[in-house]
Amino acid sequence: MATTLEITPRGSVLPEAERAALQPVLDDIERLKKERNAVVAAHNYMTPDIFALAADLTGDSLKLAAMAKETEADVIVLAGVDFMAETAKLVNPSKTVLLPDKRAGCSLADGITGADVRALKAQHPGVPVVTYVNTSADVKAETDICCTSGNAVAVVESLGVDRVIFLPDQYLGKYVASQTDVELILWDGACMVHERFTGDEIRQHRDLLGGVSVIAHPECPPDVLAEADYVGSTNGIINWVTEHRPDRVMMITECSMADNVALETPETEFVRPCNLCPHMKRITLEGIRHSLETMTHQVEIPADIADRARLAVERMLEVGRHEK
Repeated sequence: MATTLEITPRGSVLPEAERAALQPVLDDIERLKKERNAVVAAHNYMTPDIFALAADLTGDSLKLAAMAKETEADVIVLAGVDFMAETAKLVNPSKTVLLPDKRAGCSLADGITGADVRALKAQHPGVPVVTYVNTSADVKAETDICCTSGNAVAVVESLGVDRVIFLPDQYLGKYVASQTDVELILWDGACMVHERFTGDEIRQHRDLLGGVSVIAHPECPPDVLAEADYVGSTNGIINWVTEHRPDRVMMITECSMADNVALETPETEFVRPCNLCPHMKRITLEGIRHSLETMTHQVEIPADIADRARLAVERMLEVGRHEK
């Protein structure tokens, strides 16, 4: 099924009237943050009202993990999905981490378990496991090192081996395999947002619009990436738009991200084949306020799982960010 094509006019994101209507909720959130010594950490896929008006920390999965580790706040409200909240808790075991809506999951994280990883390791003894950060703590605990889409190639090559198990995104894995000589053993997982895009769809949009730059996330299928002018992680996409300042760009990723990048590049017109993540959209301003009022929902990870999962995340942070 083709996605809806939307165009964000230049400078149209978050008009003043909308900001004014949101102000009472925003004021409550600011007051509660001060009372709780709390920060709101928001992923790039959050809607602009959260990303631009309520968040203290913003970024992709890797950046949020790094910032969560460095914050001096006592409470972190994670405006994202469950694996992000778990990762924040892993690197801040003494802090309170809140997820405003427990239903905010992830198709990638839901598609694999720690038992699945143990079975794979039994099939491939001695082969190290690289796991995408979009996974549960239970899966991370069975992992040698985590990665993000931005540093996946660097993480794989940092191990100095000829073969790795790479989990769980098959499309990110195929992209990484095309960028390295290391053999990757893949899992049949996919992001429910990115896998919906097709190469035919992108070609049709390009033919219709003309003169548009196409940038795509590596969680997309290979035929989509083949149509792109640039392939990169969430942070890589942001950097590309900021550096190149194209007149018109089509972003092949979660729909709300275009709004947030548009805040920084108002001279660019954003064309969006608009696929929304239903899990991300469970997080709302009202939900963040309620989370701070009631201190829910607190993220807890069993100690035996947390200790092992934390090591995999810390190894990822040590490798650092390596963007193309």
